[in-house]
Amino acid sequence: MKLSCLAFVAMTLTAGILPSLASAQSVELGATATPLVAPACPAGVSQADCTIVLTQVTALETIRDGVTYPTTVRKAGMLTGFTVGVSALSSDAATVKQDETFLSSTYGGAAEAQITVLRPVGKRADFRWTVAAQSPPEQLEPYLGQVVEFPFANNLPVVPGETIALTVPTWAPVLSFDLPTAKFAYRQSRKSKCAQPAAALQAQLTIGENTQYGCDYPGTRVEYTATEILSPTPNS
Repeated sequence: MKLSCLAFVAMTLTAGILPSLASAQSVELGATATPLVAPACPAGVSQADCTIVLTQVTALETIRDGVTYPTTVRKAGMLTGFTVGVSALSSDAATVKQDETFLSSTYGGAAEAQITVLRPVGKRADFRWTVAAQSPPEQLEPYLGQVVEFPFANNLPVVPGETIALTVPTWAPVLSFDLPTAKFAYRQSRKSKCAQPAAALQAQLTIGENTQYGCDYPGTRVEYTATEILSPTPNS
């Protein structure tokens, strides 16, 4: 009986000094009430007017489901990957091939996208941002018609106040449009000829590069989010 009691006491003490295990917390930056989708042309919109393709710019969502700057980092951590909705372009394989060939020859290569970590510069009303970090580009054409998640080989550290954008060095069919203008909007990393696709590469691709986001697009949603693992909080 004494041995049993001593064993019980030893087990209790051991349980008291073993460290508690805490699982890592993660957040999906940019996730709101509307789930990500692979964009498609709204009903009644012709193929010529179906502006679902983003070209040679960095895109930053300013409103999503009424939430302003939804990809803003609130707590320090590490970005571990991103998710993007990629349009199928068309239900006809021949049309898809034709579109891919035209877009790739016009905008410098196959469809791809990457994550860019931005820091605001000066007054937010000036819409100026500088590049703090960036992931390698991911090829999108194998995933047309899918919502696909890309993990990072090397995580990106982020701190509160930074905001996550989607950079497209070539082209990417990632835009949902004809949405409520008060609830959805994004800006591009350029400030002129906003009604036309970028005539030249204007995506932010260099760490430290400072650019004004002067082109605003109400009623359009860029289909991306970024996954962040939050840094652990030490004991007080």
